[in-house]
Formats: sequence, structure tokens, C-alpha cells
Amino acid sequence: PRVNSSLPSDELLLEDLETEGERQLKSLLHHQLDTTVSIEQCKSKRRCFAPAAFYKPFGEEAAGALTLSQFQALQESDKETSSLRELGLSDSEILLWK
Repeated sequence: PRVNSSLPSDELLLEDLETEGERQLKSLLHHQLDTTVSIEQCKSKRRCFAPAAFYKPFGEEAAGALTLSQFQALQESDKETSSLRELGLSDSEILLWK
């Protein structure tokens, strides 16, 4: 019971209220104690994670005085390199592509 409705609104006790955190904990406990799970259900909940991202600072190439067009070209090249890296290409493969 979330709220004891037999009490007037000014006499409600805080102990009678259920918080969102308590609801989440009860839900997690229920899922943890549930032993009627099949292998197929576990496999369907399996999550695949993306590989870790490779971060290369952009500032090294952009150091110094550049014109706006040079900086924009450098930015576009960096976007292309990062998209190729997301496809799984190595640095040597990216250089060969370019």
C-alpha cells in the first residue's frame, strides 16, 4: 500500500509512502529471486556491446594559425577518419584508403 487513505491528508506518515527507489529495489529483488527463467529467455536478453572508441585529440593538427577553409578541411578529414575507424579499420588501412 502506497498511501493509507484512512488517515486525513495532514496525518499521512512518511513510512506509508513508497518511493521510486524502493519500487526499483523490489523489482530487482523479484527478478533476482525468480528461478523460472529458461535458457532461451536469458539468451534473448543478451546484450552486445560496441567496441571501445579510439580517441585521438583534434588539437595537434589544428595547432598554429590556420585559415577558416584549412580548418574546415581538417575537420572534414577528421570526421571521415573517425567514421572509417568506427567501421573497424585500422590506422594503416585508413591511410591506404585515403
